[in-house]
Amino acid sequence: MELPLLDPLDPHFPPPSAALNYPDGLLAAGGNLSEETLIKAYQRGIFPWYQEGQPILWWSPDPRAVIFPNQLHLSKSLRKALRKGGYQISSDQAFDQVITACAEPRAGHSHNAEGNHTWISQDMIAAYQRLFQRGHAHSVEYWLDGKLMGGLYGIVVGNIFCGESMFSRASNASKIAFAHLASALHEAGFQLIDCQIENNHLSSLGAVTISRDKFCDYLKKAELNKRDWPAHLISSNISDDEGNLE
Repeated sequence: MELPLLDPLDPHFPPPSAALNYPDGLLAAGGNLSEETLIKAYQRGIFPWYQEGQPILWWSPDPRAVIFPNQLHLSKSLRKALRKGGYQISSDQAFDQVITACAEPRAGHSHNAEGNHTWISQDMIAAYQRLFQRGHAHSVEYWLDGKLMGGLYGIVVGNIFCGESMFSRASNASKIAFAHLASALHEAGFQLIDCQIENNHLSSLGAVTISRDKFCDYLKKAELNKRDWPAHLISSNISDDEGNLE
């Protein structure tokens, strides 16, 4: 099957069901990273992921990894770290720093985990900064002694948060940020967190897989149930009972 090439000025995505089985979810190439194109893609369950020097590649894998905010799994060590405190959590206070940190190369190679994130090119950074400026993208920051030591960023589609990447410079930093995020999203009425592709890091937090069709059904309903970004809730404390966290 020949991979569809999108018009760089007026891209139109094929249906997600047309994506390849191998590599899993590869749907199209080309197009652009404008705000309109990216929002259109996320609303259809499609996201960009490509290496520097490649054309823009668009993906919609099947199955899809997701976390339901009220089913976040907290390990004993993570619970202990949350109870111990000593850190600060904020939202949308350092988006540029977070996405830049996520783009830094590190050991390993795993999309959307804590591996090599060199796929976040300068063009990708600029594109998501534009989305942030328009209120579509958001970040969560973990601060320790006044220094940014972890965080994550992603896109909101209705009542779904599409996670893009996270980073840690301290033990459990990104997991703690994610725990605060999930608790706040649950309280604010968000339905699920899109994790895109399953991996061990996300599975440890309670990620499960659902079919692409089911995920796209969630997206269709999400547009009818839009929620405001709960920045004021993300920095709140998490207890064992809050948000039915296990």
